Amino acid sequence: QVQPVESGGGLVQAGGSLRLSCTRSRLITSTFNSKIMGWYRQAPGKQRELVATITRLGTTNYADSVKGRFTISRDNAKKKIYLQMNSLKPEDTAVYYCNSDTQELSWGQGTQVTVSS
Repeated sequence: QVQPVESGGGLVQAGGSLRLSCTRSRLITSTFNSKIMGWYRQAPGKQRELVATITRLGTTNYADSVKGRFTISRDNAKKKIYLQMNSLKPEDTAVYYCNSDTQELSWGQGTQVTVSS
């Protein structure tokens, strides 16, 4: 499988916002649309954790730690998913990745998000 392209990370002060994008252009559209897609993150020294998921029709779920601050969305025609992150906290610092909810797709390089206090 070809790796996804994750982008949009950066350095931001606490309270700031970032919007992440993930493109899985090499997936067949029907395959992409059949997947519940998600954003994951991995902080230094910690295990990768699931942050948010979204179904093809837009039903979303969030980890308690980001509920009310992050919003996941997707564009099925473009095979993209997004993560709007508001009110960022230092504990949101991590590398962010996209994959399906079952982690069956290939992992990309991720995009680094660093939140300074």
